Amino acid sequence: MRGVQAPAGRVEKPCALTAAILSISLLTVMAGAAMAPALGAIKEHFISCSPLTVQFIVSLPALFIIVTTFFFRSLCRLMPTRTLALIGLTLYVAAGAGAFFVDEIGMLLVLRALLGVSVGMIMPLSTGLLSFFFPPEEQSRLMGLSAAMNQLGGVVATLLAGVLATVEWRYAFLVYLAGLLAIILVAAKLPNERLASRGSRIELKTLLRFHPSVTAMLLIMLLFFVYPTNFALTSGEQGVGTIATTVIMMGLDVVAFFVGLMFDWLMHHFRQTMKYAAPLFFLGGYAVLAYWPGVAGMLVGSALIGIANGAGVPYVNTIASIKGGRDAAITVMPLISAALYLGQFLSPLIVSPIAGAIGTANAPYVVAMCIAVVFLVQVYLTRNHHALPPA
Repeated sequence: MRGVQAPAGRVEKPCALTAAILSISLLTVMAGAAMAPALGAIKEHFISCSPLTVQFIVSLPALFIIVTTFFFRSLCRLMPTRTLALIGLTLYVAAGAGAFFVDEIGMLLVLRALLGVSVGMIMPLSTGLLSFFFPPEEQSRLMGLSAAMNQLGGVVATLLAGVLATVEWRYAFLVYLAGLLAIILVAAKLPNERLASRGSRIELKTLLRFHPSVTAMLLIMLLFFVYPTNFALTSGEQGVGTIATTVIMMGLDVVAFFVGLMFDWLMHHFRQTMKYAAPLFFLGGYAVLAYWPGVAGMLVGSALIGIANGAGVPYVNTIASIKGGRDAAITVMPLISAALYLGQFLSPLIVSPIAGAIGTANAPYVVAMCIAVVFLVQVYLTRNHHALPPA
């Protein structure tokens, strides 16, 4: 089934509708991590501020994304899809690029918080609308494309922000003008359907059936963010320069991008074993980083972690979207979004103290290996061969 029947009875062009939805996926990863290359220049400008305050520029959006996702269903009852997406995208551009005009740290953090609110509004749509407008047999292909666009957005935004920051720190925030393209596509191609009626509600027993996917996304992010928060430090200790480290880290995103593009093929050929891909590749990747020193080990370990992330995120989204059906956008996807950003926020808070207690250079990767084992057990206990319909 390639045609898409819109709920109002109007047949949409699948490619145009897909492009509109995927344009949102291209933006969501840019909320925090895209600004990481500019933090040095920002710290030099706000020299009197503590390092933690400056770091909030990257981490603060995640907190407000989590909070906003829990109000997402109420927002869906108040307004139809296209209206909600356009409000979220407009706030995204205004809060993101608006930082270009700010020269006070307090106001800058307010704008970063508003950026988090905007992403909390649009991120559940970036995956939930795929399950709303497209049939189950399309989900693995579309979720793979969504994950690939997410990775591509991260690579491009990080590169552009780093380059623009060399001009002046303010210019890095202009990367958020990319949201204008999504506004145009959404305004032109996204149907203005309602995802939730005013009388609908979610019962606790209904939400409990989604806990395997929510927990899996939390574990994926706990594992993945061990890498960006530790890799530059450990590679520096091994004498690898900043440029080489940056290239290797970008290589991980490129690997994840291509895995996302191949995800539909992988699901059709390795349907019953794909559930184990993320935990096993995370385990292997961090084992290589922990026990194979040197550039070769860094390259292999980074590639394995890229495969884990590139396969794990679309797998969880695919399972969740199929299980949630056309209501996934207002039931499981907000919870998935909250788990994703909660994992990002908690990862250094959980891993760093344990690694510090161990005290070795490879300790963060050893802790990640232990979390990967927990993830493997979680998958074994909660997934079964009935999770996906037949190919």
